[in-house]
Amino acid sequence: MITARNMLIVVASVLVARTPAAAVDQTVIDAQERRVRVIQTAAPAVVAIFGNGGKGGGSGVVITPDGYALSNFHVTSGAGTFMKCGLNDGVLYDAVIVGIDPTGDVALLKLLGRDDFPTAVMGDSDLVRVGDWAYAMGNPFLLATDFQPTVTYGIVSGIHRYQYPAGSFLEYADCIQVDSSINPGNSGGPLFNDNGELIGINGRGSFEKRGRVNSGAGYAISINQIRHFIDHLRSGRVVDHATLGATVTTQPAGGVVIDSIIETSEAYRRGLRLSDEVVSFAGRPIRSVNQFKNILGIYPKGWRLPLAYRRDGQKFEMLVRLRGVHTKAELMPKRPKRPVQPKPDKPGPDQPDPDQPQPEKPQQLNPHAKKQPEPPEQYKHMFVKKDGYANYWFNEQEQNRLKPLVTSWGDWSAAPDGTWKISGQTGMGDAFRLGLAENKIGLMIGEEPYLQVLDGTDFENTPPGSGGLLIAMHQLKLMLKQLDAGFSEFYYLGSEPLDLTGDVVDVLITNVNGVQTRWYFARQPTAFVGFSSQLFEDTDECEVFFVTMEEFGGRFFPGRILVRSGGRDYMELVIEHVEISAPDDK
Repeated sequence: MITARNMLIVVASVLVARTPAAAVDQTVIDAQERRVRVIQTAAPAVVAIFGNGGKGGGSGVVITPDGYALSNFHVTSGAGTFMKCGLNDGVLYDAVIVGIDPTGDVALLKLLGRDDFPTAVMGDSDLVRVGDWAYAMGNPFLLATDFQPTVTYGIVSGIHRYQYPAGSFLEYADCIQVDSSINPGNSGGPLFNDNGELIGINGRGSFEKRGRVNSGAGYAISINQIRHFIDHLRSGRVVDHATLGATVTTQPAGGVVIDSIIETSEAYRRGLRLSDEVVSFAGRPIRSVNQFKNILGIYPKGWRLPLAYRRDGQKFEMLVRLRGVHTKAELMPKRPKRPVQPKPDKPGPDQPDPDQPQPEKPQQLNPHAKKQPEPPEQYKHMFVKKDGYANYWFNEQEQNRLKPLVTSWGDWSAAPDGTWKISGQTGMGDAFRLGLAENKIGLMIGEEPYLQVLDGTDFENTPPGSGGLLIAMHQLKLMLKQLDAGFSEFYYLGSEPLDLTGDVVDVLITNVNGVQTRWYFARQPTAFVGFSSQLFEDTDECEVFFVTMEEFGGRFFPGRILVRSGGRDYMELVIEHVEISAPDDK
């Protein structure tokens, strides 16, 4: 029996069947196609990390054709020294740890077996805006057993987020917040923008209390922070972050002021005092304590950066070398952790609750899976254990890359063991004579004599105000004549901007008899360009820059030297003669 209700259903069905399908706007189709192309372009560089022997895993991303890849420290610490890394070409590659940043939760590893790996294109995380599209790719829940990365898609929810360590080393400064799902196993994987450029490394996520499921707030370490640390990580070291040697607070009326300062810090020596208002740091304006912590947290220990402050309405500027956050003992594995920093009473709008977002624990592989094989014999030599290093082998490679820039000055190692005699004029027109003997150093400027005995103790700031020019020139003699054999400690630090030019230079560090020296090497063109020696910790260095090079007796030596100390030019030396006397010539 046909009822009125049944008739209505039949009529409605006919009308629906005869209604043409709504056309999809072409812009929607284009956007979808573009999104698919971005993912296809980015995916080949995404790494699925599996620990050797089934001891953890996570994600990463390849950044150089020869296999250097980024991940999280908390991922690689669970995966081991050697690990297995799968790419979406279906191949499982061996990989070895290179360097680690426990504070910033970053690790550098190297995939092995190729020199033409697909790489991610680096973006600029300072250009990221709230509302930008963001792609998170990786190996959540270790689902990428076929090495095809999982992709989640969302927007940038916040920028310049700061999160306190919350009971661990891990301090997320100036990080990117996204609503793209970040789940356990995504750690260490890339965050891409809508152009497929790498803008961050995913690390932390906020999870529901009853399960390890993303709740819509994930955090990525900014790629610009990692740029600052990348050469430090290539050194194979356990790297440290920077502190100013001072703390700040916000005034009730606004403004960020110094509320405590270490009197031995370089900031204090350059003039910074209690109650000074911090105007800018590293070229970025400071309007809150969080802003200051964000900016400070993205730089390595030892970098020199500009700071502007205001006192009594007058603005001052300085370059200040940053101290380390941790002691060497704190950074060593299996050492006691630093005391837990107190949690603020009320997290502000730019300060997520540190108890909620946490780094993910390294994911465990299937316990029934077969044990991963040991690394092939041809790669075992690529790990060298040494205190203070994640892998000293890579530091040796960087040393060997820079040593030829020193030996290119000529065979100074074959020079006689007598006194090095260097003479010429200062920039002020005074004659000078410098003698570098085996047990003492003498300098005459005009009629003014200076002497430094080399007995391993009582080094002096001689001439006064130079930062110890005589000892500094002795360091140069040791470097040219003996290279690493002349020092008790010799290692590649990484890179840093050079005060004099702002150019990024590679840095070697040496120590002997308590004197630490930083040796600077330009990159384009490659050259040995200067050094700075520090007689004692927390004292102004003697900085020596090679302005020109000349040939003296078949070897090269600076023809003009600029000496600086305490942030000021001290002296210029124009060298006219360099000779080496017989050992018995006094």
